[in-house]
Amino acid sequence: MTLTVLTGAGISTESGIPDYRGPNGVWRKDPDHEKLVTYDHYMADPEIRRRSWLMRRDNPAWRAEPNAAHRALAGLPDTWIITQNVDGLHQRAGSPPERVLELHGNMFGALCTACGATSTTREAVDRILAGESDPACRDCGGILKTATVMFGQALDTATLTRAIEAAEKCEVFVAVGTSLQVQPAASLVGIAVGAGARLVIVNAEPTPYDHLADEVISDPIGVAVPRLCSSLA
Repeated sequence: MTLTVLTGAGISTESGIPDYRGPNGVWRKDPDHEKLVTYDHYMADPEIRRRSWLMRRDNPAWRAEPNAAHRALAGLPDTWIITQNVDGLHQRAGSPPERVLELHGNMFGALCTACGATSTTREAVDRILAGESDPACRDCGGILKTATVMFGQALDTATLTRAIEAAEKCEVFVAVGTSLQVQPAASLVGIAVGAGARLVIVNAEPTPYDHLADEVISDPIGVAVPRLCSSLA
């Protein structure tokens, strides 16, 4: 049986990483936080950039460990994992990196928006802590950002193409911990169902795609996903 899994922020909340839209999500506590991950605001305002880097510095993902759901998915052979997360926990749990498609990039790398030079998030944060308010690219002086896809940016075409192929070719498509409100990631559900896949949704809150699902599971993800993986293995 071929299996493709789409994961969102909900799978990492049990590792101590807050989501954005959930009942205890970052945006519900601080609506202004959205500016820190929105491309136009980031590019236009040095203060937003400084706060965004400090937000990355303080992200619990630096200290987080994979939880039972990450480990259960890593134990499934020949599974494609498409993730909206930028925390790298799937790879750390043991999922083969070549089978993890990071739709929104990875928070630990940094790049120049002008010349494309790459560095690390840690390096940029260290420069801010050393006194630079808005560290620029050392090669060309351009604006640096993390190697993540911010709101207002297009997804990487090659990664999205591979994700669409994984959705089209699977027999079972599982969506875990995602509100299925962010496009084009959410559209992968419809692509999979349209190609004939069974759909299983594991999420605490209702999603716009529940009516297409063969099964909707609202149990805690750390319990539900290992149980589901045992039945699919």
